Amino acid sequence: MDLGNYSWLTTIGTLPRMVSEALKLWGIEERAGAKNNPVILQWAQEVGGDVAKFYDADAIPWCGLTMAVVARRAGKTPPAKPLWALNWRNFGEPSGQPDLGDIVTFTRNGGGHVGLYIGEDESRYHVLSGNQGDRVCIRPYAKERFVEARKPLYVTPPATAIPILLHGDGQRPANMMATF
Repeated sequence: MDLGNYSWLTTIGTLPRMVSEALKLWGIEERAGAKNNPVILQWAQEVGGDVAKFYDADAIPWCGLTMAVVARRAGKTPPAKPLWALNWRNFGEPSGQPDLGDIVTFTRNGGGHVGLYIGEDESRYHVLSGNQGDRVCIRPYAKERFVEARKPLYVTPPATAIPILLHGDGQRPANMMATF
């Protein structure tokens, strides 16, 4: 798996479990037109409930679905109606300043977006999620669009669950321990 400028994620130690689970999905893409990626459709079955009943095409926004399958695989409980990105404001506990692995939500025209905080530069949060350019990857989002950060419920958070300072291109500063 080539994480490009985010390859530092493979060298910083034990990642928060949701980040580890999300990275296992790296590069999965939706299919254009009427064809659907069966992997994405299987995620809906894995999440179950209403998601399994109603999610039947990868053309339906799937950032919330990605986070729901990641949360389940990490032993966490997704919020009710997890396909609605802004419902993730009901996940875990309030975080304030996001840390590596926190759920972050954003506004967008017609709704919201949800993903995992990977780090930030001066003006953007870098987010790992699905349905970003129709695939699972890391993309930056303007801080003006930020709604809320939510921390997964940990018994003991990993040492890497801290704010991460990044250059605009996603690379870490020369001092790998640099955080806010």
